[in-house]
Amino acid sequence: MAKPTQLSASLYVGDLALDVTEGQIFELFNPVGMVASIRVCRDAVTRRSLGYAYVNFHNFKDAELVLDTKNNSLIKGRPCRIMWSQRDPSVRKSGVGNIFIKNLDPDIGHKELNDTFSVFGNILSCKVALNDNNLSKGYGFVHFETEESAQKAINKLNGMIIGTKKVYVGKFIPKKERFKQQEASWTNVYLKNLDRDKTDADLENIFGRFGEITSARVMLDDSKVSRGFGFVNFRKHESAVAAVDEVNKGNMKNADGVPFYAARAQKKAERLAELRRKFEQLRIERSSQYQGINLYLKNIEDEVNEERLRKEFSPFGNITSVKIATDSYSGLSKGFGFICFSTQDEAQRAMNEMNGKILHGCLKPLYVALHEPKELRVQKLATYYAQRSKSLRSGNVAPVPPLGYPPQVYFSNQFIAPMMNPRNPQYTRWTASANPSYPVGNFPSVQQTNQRQPKRSANNNTNGGPSNPPPSNAKRNTSHTQTEQSTQTSQEQTADITTLPPDQQKLMVGEKLYRLVHQKQPNLAGKITGMLLDGEMEDLLQLLDNEENLSSKIEEAVRVLDEAKKSDHSQESKDAQ
Repeated sequence: MAKPTQLSASLYVGDLALDVTEGQIFELFNPVGMVASIRVCRDAVTRRSLGYAYVNFHNFKDAELVLDTKNNSLIKGRPCRIMWSQRDPSVRKSGVGNIFIKNLDPDIGHKELNDTFSVFGNILSCKVALNDNNLSKGYGFVHFETEESAQKAINKLNGMIIGTKKVYVGKFIPKKERFKQQEASWTNVYLKNLDRDKTDADLENIFGRFGEITSARVMLDDSKVSRGFGFVNFRKHESAVAAVDEVNKGNMKNADGVPFYAARAQKKAERLAELRRKFEQLRIERSSQYQGINLYLKNIEDEVNEERLRKEFSPFGNITSVKIATDSYSGLSKGFGFICFSTQDEAQRAMNEMNGKILHGCLKPLYVALHEPKELRVQKLATYYAQRSKSLRSGNVAPVPPLGYPPQVYFSNQFIAPMMNPRNPQYTRWTASANPSYPVGNFPSVQQTNQRQPKRSANNNTNGGPSNPPPSNAKRNTSHTQTEQSTQTSQEQTADITTLPPDQQKLMVGEKLYRLVHQKQPNLAGKITGMLLDGEMEDLLQLLDNEENLSSKIEEAVRVLDEAKKSDHSQESKDAQ
């Protein structure tokens, strides 16, 4: 491996499994060279690993020794690829000295490829492409320090046998350029809707008029019967284009009168990538088409149907569509829906008039806003909480616990109580041995906490004089400050929730909700928390920040549970009669 031009003690570690942590990398590298720091790069929103990391050492020699001895070592069953950290991205993106090797023997890995090409010059990076089962895909890449070394390797090894196969070695071409070259040079044509009795010779006779054919093949099943599609490969690109254009005019049909279909033959990965591009383009076009005219509604009660919504919103303009989201199994309303108007002015007028309005016979006010794609909503929410978290951290607030652990509430430097799991109110992730007498899920007041602290001497000043007790307003100020710090800590923790994976977000929000609900309805806390967790994550986070909204949701849940209980009693009475 080539040494960096500037002696930095930083290494890049790539091809990592997504569940590899900093600790596992430390255990592998630190016995060889003293590690200063490790950072596994993660997605800013989901916090999932991106599959690579940076490792800093205390000195250059340790980093060089790790590179020489630990490159291609297995971490969780997957060989890691180690190279010097390149601070300048232009070195990687320029493509200078980068070569592509294909038709590799399956037994050739990173180390064997590096040993084969290292004789031609210093190597910056060497990689064999692997599938999900850590098996070679048959191709790889070698990035040399200089273009001369790369050209020397191409001249010597292109067409040579490495292992058991004759390999191709050439300059690396970026994907965009390869795509442009393929579009201007393809010769293989895919055909479908063929008659079942068509043979290879029939394809050559039908398409021979467009140009010289190098091969024609009708695909057969296990019974040697045509599967109705095949391929024709022409000598020249122009002949292939002419054949596709003529077939797709619809003049060539099979015995059933169905026109033949022709297109450029593509690999499955290319077809999937093209379909993804097309669907993404359609999604963007559809989103821009309905931007500003599609409204999102929530707090729709079960008694309200699409016809009722259309009637309520029709005075504001021409409605093109109304949709209430329903459960796919029960068919019951999910409580939200969409209304699309023909113009932006109509949609804006409807939003201004109907947002917060309580429909006749309903209890909850409607929430009406312009519809936004999910990706945009998640991005806005993450940005909002990140900014708020940053502003909170700039002040004098209590520390935030590590992600994935239940937040601890501190009063006068003493731990009060752990948070609970709403799925099982009797279970906590860990127990607090300091104060086992605290009731689970409840938090004692500040005064109670201060009473448990060791009593200080009545004589507290250094001069030996009597110390007067603090005035009562000082106690109130202390209590207010501690409560404020606790509130700010909770807001920071809410901000950090958005950086967790979706499943962990539900768990963390459920724990925080259970604690708040338990304070108001201790006997029904488990049921009410479970009902609240059926909502959208955006709404749940708002409940954590708005006590008034949470109280109304709790009251509504209590009413629902009471009605269900009365219904059960009446049914039992009927059964008894």
